[in-house]
Amino acid sequence: MTATQINPQAILAQIVQHKDQEIAQMRQQLRLGDLQSQLKSAPMVRDFVGALQNSPHYPSLIAEVKKASPSKGIICHNFNPVEIATAYVRGGAACLSVLTDSKFFQGSFENLQNIRPTVEVPLLCKEFVIDPYQIYKARVVGADAVLLIAAILSDQNLQEFLYLIHSLGMNALVEVHTLAELDRVLKLHDLRLVGINNRNLETFNVDLATTSQLMQERSQQLTSLGITVVSESGLYSPTDLSFVAAAGVRSVLVGESLVKQTDVEQAVLTLLDNKAS
Repeated sequence: MTATQINPQAILAQIVQHKDQEIAQMRQQLRLGDLQSQLKSAPMVRDFVGALQNSPHYPSLIAEVKKASPSKGIICHNFNPVEIATAYVRGGAACLSVLTDSKFFQGSFENLQNIRPTVEVPLLCKEFVIDPYQIYKARVVGADAVLLIAAILSDQNLQEFLYLIHSLGMNALVEVHTLAELDRVLKLHDLRLVGINNRNLETFNVDLATTSQLMQERSQQLTSLGITVVSESGLYSPTDLSFVAAAGVRSVLVGESLVKQTDVEQAVLTLLDNKAS
């Protein structure tokens, strides 16, 4: 996979279309009922939101285990998900995000399952969720939170998936990248965690001002509802973290700028420099 093979304007449509095929294959290999029966032996659920709120770092860090992306191709050539995960935790990450999409990001549910017993921090399943099957799968392999992307889900699906995720003891990171999407998700019942993606999902352009603009418009409402906000994408330095923290976010999600470093633990320590409260 190379960046030039992907048309940014069509990437979301391509991913969702392929997810339909993936889920159909997964259901053939393991029926939903059989998958649900595995829930009783799933790892215990850890408090994802609590870990972000109680971190000694401000903003707290969700570090992402990520091998590749549609826009950049291979990011980490010597990819060992367990080693990367443990290095992130040693560096001070409050939570981890694990890419589970295989075709476009070269991730897997197996990566999350393998990481789970090696770290104590909560794990986010970073998946393009369009079906309840993926949510059950995430819980079975040890996820403590699941990503929901407003751009690919209807209001009804967002609410139904949010309810399912909460009923399984997990939290949902509901991701938006426009004010219109933020207003949609603010109408959801029991919304706890919102991600503001600084990357335009149609063009892949990144602008940290997205976080500050959306927070300026809706910070009062987010605060009154007790929602924890995460800034995502385009975060490379302590200065970047300070910028989004000043806008009012509690946490950040960072992957590419960390995983491509030779010394991942040191990269986290450097990013969180002077961020201890």
